[in-house]
Amino acid sequence: MKTGDPAFVEVAGYAGFDFVILDTEHGPMSIESMQNNIRAALVSGIVPIIRVQDHQEVNIAKALDIGALGVQVPQITNAEEAEKVVKAARFYPNGSRGVCRFVRAARYSAMDRYEYFRSADDNLIILQLEGQEALKNIDEILEVEGVDMLFIGPYDLSQSLGIPGEVKNPKVIEQMEFIVNKAKGKNKIIGTFIDSLEDIKRWKKAGVQYLSYSVDVGIFLEACRTIVEAAKR
Repeated sequence: MKTGDPAFVEVAGYAGFDFVILDTEHGPMSIESMQNNIRAALVSGIVPIIRVQDHQEVNIAKALDIGALGVQVPQITNAEEAEKVVKAARFYPNGSRGVCRFVRAARYSAMDRYEYFRSADDNLIILQLEGQEALKNIDEILEVEGVDMLFIGPYDLSQSLGIPGEVKNPKVIEQMEFIVNKAKGKNKIIGTFIDSLEDIKRWKKAGVQYLSYSVDVGIFLEACRTIVEAAKR
């Protein structure tokens, strides 16, 4: 989701999607405006995941403080970065996330503090693997405790191969399948981004469980084009 409009988030929930990725890496949304997107997600029964800007501790903590049920962290390249993400997203003894109970995730302190600190560690940690450095270090990344999912970023992966945007190029597909098989070998949940309906069955069959389909503005554009084309006939 890149528009920043909670209505799009709410509609996605009513349409039956399982989760929504609220994008602060490429989207224009501030952490303040993001709170209403999380509210919209919860109202319509869809899981709000925030894709943070980077793997800085403060950005991860803020996303979780406002009530995201998971963080998706871009450009992870090695085990050290993966470990830092886990520490930033978990409270002691599983990490060192900054402690504050006067946040939306703790109902602004209305929630029992100990229940909050226990339940907060159930939030999802999703790491994006997007380049050759990550592939080189995938075995050590897969050994990091506390990571819930790995996510393949096909567009950045295509760029790292010198063919930016060619996400269906056999070279990109080969490396995506390599990551999927590595993850399955370690019983790790794997995800990826797709922007065509025919790819849903392909990657589900390959074992991908966390499928992120297109972008709100892209879906809206396709729907508008369909209407325009129908009107021309």
